[in-house]
Amino acid sequence: MNGSKYRSSLSVDEKVLMSMVRVSELFKKTSSEIFKNYGLTFTQYNVLRVLNASEDGTNTITKVSNILLVTGANMTGVAKRMERDGFLLRKRYTQDERVTLLEITPKGRKALENIQPEKEKHIDQFVGDLSAQDKAGLLATLKQIYSRNENN
Repeated sequence: MNGSKYRSSLSVDEKVLMSMVRVSELFKKTSSEIFKNYGLTFTQYNVLRVLNASEDGTNTITKVSNILLVTGANMTGVAKRMERDGFLLRKRYTQDERVTLLEITPKGRKALENIQPEKEKHIDQFVGDLSAQDKAGLLATLKQIYSRNENN
């Protein structure tokens, strides 16, 4: 296709949104390569991050799925595989048998610890050259866009 030309018909607004998606997908793809070295997918890594930041390393499967924007059905499969691989435990909540609790294991904590240096270097490749002010402004803008649209 020598000489073929492509001219985008997207509006500036659409180009902005598509650029956000492209950066997000590139970050996810390249991050996944790091996590794969530790036996984790992108989603599984983020489950560990949520649990590690939760009180006592424990949270409900529903809260974790809401934080990560993962459907309940997908989260159940992710949790089962992570339990099988020793990264977390699934337990029933004693006050309500319908609620499943997820708890990070020492193996899960160790994986996060081992991943940290590589992950930080990787993040630096994406945003390390931005000023603190640019990062804060970009974060505020993204949060504003998200909050305006999260219930649509």
